[in-house]
Amino acid sequence: MFHDLINLFFPQTCVICEEILSKNEHLICTNCLHELPVTNYHLDNDNPVIKVFYGRIELENATSLLLFHKKSNVQTLIHQLKYRGHKEIGVYLGAWAGNTLAQFENYRDIDIVIPVPLHKKKLESRGFNQVEGFGKELSKALNAEYLDDVLLKKSFTSTQTLKTRFARGSNVEETFVLEKSEVIKNKHVLLVDDLITTGATIEACANILKESPGVKISVLSMAFTE
Repeated sequence: MFHDLINLFFPQTCVICEEILSKNEHLICTNCLHELPVTNYHLDNDNPVIKVFYGRIELENATSLLLFHKKSNVQTLIHQLKYRGHKEIGVYLGAWAGNTLAQFENYRDIDIVIPVPLHKKKLESRGFNQVEGFGKELSKALNAEYLDDVLLKKSFTSTQTLKTRFARGSNVEETFVLEKSEVIKNKHVLLVDDLITTGATIEACANILKESPGVKISVLSMAFTE
């Protein structure tokens, strides 16, 4: 009754199309949800995310939840999350991805979920790491530990969103540092980010994590750009 009254005066709207949500819808309306391009790359023997990292870093598994195109619903979702402060989008996508991957043996032995970090200046200006809610929900679904103080960003770079693929790839060298190396020793780490394009950021992070002996790394992102 109270929920209905609140919704009457302050109706919840879809974060993509901004249409009013029905009572059984949450965050994303049914129409927009059905239009989201789910990759199912974890089922693909010719997994495009794995192929991005061939010859660059050794990974146990790698996948993305959604396929990213410019001016698409997926771009709207990530924009709303990163720049409009809709943290609930990360939580929603994390629960979705986590419940999906928890059904597969090669993701059920994940020990630790680690987000790609933001530099403290960007964290202060944005107010949050857009991957935090995503990573925390994944850790719940996979019965893993969420740690955001193991991998840190030590140099400040401008936003990657509007840069060319080449510029992004040349701007992430030597920007990360490993703290508490012993915490991830001999552990299976799931490294998570919002968007994979060239894979340069993930590669840089993974190489730093590999400094810890015996660590195994898998990768998951909210979206992937072909």
